[in-house]
Amino acid sequence: MFARPAPGRRPATAAALLSLLAALSTSARAATEDGGPAHRERPAAVSRVPSAAGSATPLAGFAVQSTAKVGDPAAAVSSPGYRTTGWHPAGPRSTVLAALLADGVYPDPFHSTNLSKIPRKDFDVPWWYRSDFTVEDTARRTHLDFSGVVSAADVYVNGHAVAGAADVTGAYTRHELDITPLVRPGANTVAFRIRPNNPDADLTMGWLDWLQPPPDRNMGIVRDVLVRRGGPVALRDAHVVTRLEVPSLATADLTVKAQARNDSDEAVTAQVTGRVAGTAFTRDVALAPHETKTVAFSPADVPGLRLASPRVWWPAGMGEQPLYDLDLTASVAGTASDTAHETFGVRDVQAPLDADGARQYRINGRKLLIKGGGWSPDEFLRWDPGYAADRLEYARDLGLNTLRLEGHIEPDEFFDLADRYGLLALPGWECCDKWEGNVNEDGSGEKWTDADHRVAKASMAAEAARLRGHPSVISFLIGSDAAPDATIERNYLDALKAADWSVPVIPAASEKSSPQLGRSGMKMTGPYDWVPPGYWYAKREGGATGFNSETSAGPDIPTLDTLRRMMTPAELETLWKDPGARQYHRSPSSVFGTLKIYDAALTGRYGAPKDLTDYVRKAQLAQYENVRAQYEAYARNATDADKPATGVIYWMFNSGWTSLHWQLTDRYLDQGGAYFGAKKANEPLHVQYSYDDRSVVVVNGRHEPAGRLTARATLFDPDGTQRYDRSVAGVSVDGDGARRTALTLPASVSGLPATYLLRLTLTDEDGREVSRNVYWLSTAPDTLDWAHTDWYYTPTSRYADLKGLASMAQAPVEATAATRSSGNMSTTTVTLRHAGSGKTPSLFTDVHLVDDRGRLVLPVRWSDNEAGLWPGESVTLTATYRTADLHGSAPHVRVSGWNTPERTLPAG
Repeated sequence: MFARPAPGRRPATAAALLSLLAALSTSARAATEDGGPAHRERPAAVSRVPSAAGSATPLAGFAVQSTAKVGDPAAAVSSPGYRTTGWHPAGPRSTVLAALLADGVYPDPFHSTNLSKIPRKDFDVPWWYRSDFTVEDTARRTHLDFSGVVSAADVYVNGHAVAGAADVTGAYTRHELDITPLVRPGANTVAFRIRPNNPDADLTMGWLDWLQPPPDRNMGIVRDVLVRRGGPVALRDAHVVTRLEVPSLATADLTVKAQARNDSDEAVTAQVTGRVAGTAFTRDVALAPHETKTVAFSPADVPGLRLASPRVWWPAGMGEQPLYDLDLTASVAGTASDTAHETFGVRDVQAPLDADGARQYRINGRKLLIKGGGWSPDEFLRWDPGYAADRLEYARDLGLNTLRLEGHIEPDEFFDLADRYGLLALPGWECCDKWEGNVNEDGSGEKWTDADHRVAKASMAAEAARLRGHPSVISFLIGSDAAPDATIERNYLDALKAADWSVPVIPAASEKSSPQLGRSGMKMTGPYDWVPPGYWYAKREGGATGFNSETSAGPDIPTLDTLRRMMTPAELETLWKDPGARQYHRSPSSVFGTLKIYDAALTGRYGAPKDLTDYVRKAQLAQYENVRAQYEAYARNATDADKPATGVIYWMFNSGWTSLHWQLTDRYLDQGGAYFGAKKANEPLHVQYSYDDRSVVVVNGRHEPAGRLTARATLFDPDGTQRYDRSVAGVSVDGDGARRTALTLPASVSGLPATYLLRLTLTDEDGREVSRNVYWLSTAPDTLDWAHTDWYYTPTSRYADLKGLASMAQAPVEATAATRSSGNMSTTTVTLRHAGSGKTPSLFTDVHLVDDRGRLVLPVRWSDNEAGLWPGESVTLTATYRTADLHGSAPHVRVSGWNTPERTLPAG
């Protein structure tokens, strides 16, 4: 767990580049009085390109500068030896603003309103990206291979134009440029003149209402630029088409395909050899000058490509995640000309519509409730493999099985990680900007030209070829809020078919239809702002029925630690005192610009906050109960005979910046009520309460059935007075998401106050507790005003009365902690014990791992957290983390709770 670089770090392969960037940045700032870049030459790293056949070397980095500050012609800028005095170093994947931030030009854009102070006009002109590479052998053919240009670029090599912005346009289109005649021994130069980005006019990436948009609108190059070397015959588009026998899983047929392309002026015969799953194969392919042929190997001609007892790939929690390797070589006259390597998984994905028209996913023949979250990349599209891995680990820790990528489709490494971790991915095009310009009347995107249709089809072809081999990818959504029209859909489907796309294609994330694919089987009915926990149990709007592609109760206020990192003291005062104030860290949208709806509910249910600390602790309590209810409702309803729930995507899993809404974990990977509410709800074997009918239900997310369980429900006053207690033994429940109602709480209980507590426990036949769940409820529940439902929420006409929680007496909790380390990982074990002599429980007891200066140690994976303890009860929690994240300090734990005083103790 977390055995990778910490957030903000890079793997060793990039360490030298980052050291160079840091050194350049430091020396440049020292050379100027105002801290800006020094006006001297600061070259980007030079990439050494080997001559080996099949090598693909990413450019190590760029020097970047605004064309407003470069008066020299393109031929000069793109020639070796050109002096880059005053330019800024950039990484191999970098937007303009990301480069300037790394160079120290602007202060932390995640703090306060710093982002708004960066001048937008600086990015209204093109910017140069310049990089040098060296080769020794010019007898090899050389190609530039790249995508990820935002929004378009003119491309030059060694002083010569090789492509124009009319062709190199669109963030997802892939380009291969033959630069063999221009390459010389020694130093060579590639230069891109990047055009400004406008998501409403360009088929690229935009942000809508997720966050305050970056001033450069992400212009730059955000994927690797590869320099490929090879002989006369190139191998391209290598992939494996798999067909798994379902439901037996007894056999799998593999079909290997690749394009053999003769780049020479002479006819040649290429020998294509390969190996996959222990089976070798070979074929001679005759190619005329500049001819391309498809080479295919199938079980019909290579029997070994029919696998008996294949190693099947499963989502996390359902099985293992084995992967296979494909290796191909093309040789001419006995000399290797090119090679290809691909990794793939064997699995089957189906997603038919159920009887109610909802999309129901089946993986390897087994039904699966999609429990997911919306993925956000970094706001400046900075790719950090360690940080990405940490977030994916968090998703798996929460019991999620799916991440939806609405646009902003991440680099290859993201999907490699998803394959390894068993996390499913739902990539697709984004809403409301140019991608939906022809079909979304409520969006801001411009209408498409003929050229846009070509770019869109090329984008689909490139992404299909890139993603098809990843077993984690289980669909592509060719529409978001709107579905494509007939022409756009036909182009997308033609591109997908040509790429041998084998998993379902979904017309939209909303309840829309397209001419060929028909109904989407999904709904996008919200909510996106606060609703009470009981909302999720209604089978209407965003409630737990069908497949909800994006939904949550909106604001997710971070912990106090994170808030103090992202906002000034004055902003924090406004945060808790003024519900109607515009919150810069919420959204640029007029709908989501304030916390008015959320704050009204917080005050109406829990009482007005007394200060910032009180506001934040009430927020964590509210977010825990709401997120828990959302996932619990969908899990409970997944096996219903009538209008079952088939999927839910929490909007969102994470944020690309320091945010006040739509996040289960914050920018810094701290964990609060939303995080642990999701973790609790998604336990593999779980006991839960239903807000609609008071049933106590056991949900079994494991494959194997569970039996001989005892479910117990106990009701308490906030002071700990017991009002009701019932146990039911002999509870059994089937696997694969099945549920069993253990008991139903009575409609009324004598003496129960307006605010009360419910403790649920589930024990096995040996009396061991396997699930525990504590609720705070009201005899005066929330009342929804369904008649006035809007697209983003349903109003609440009466709030539940939870103010009685404020009267809870202080409850002492003793804590002991110890730490053991192994390799680069540490585990801290914390035992909490309610040591009080009275009746009052300790509610929402939280533990944070800190160093000896009180700074959070992140990321961390807790076995559980935010627990409820009654007098005499104890619980043992474990925290797993990288030892290096202590920065040489001894570990400590900070313990606090709703009614437990905060204290910190050593955990060495």
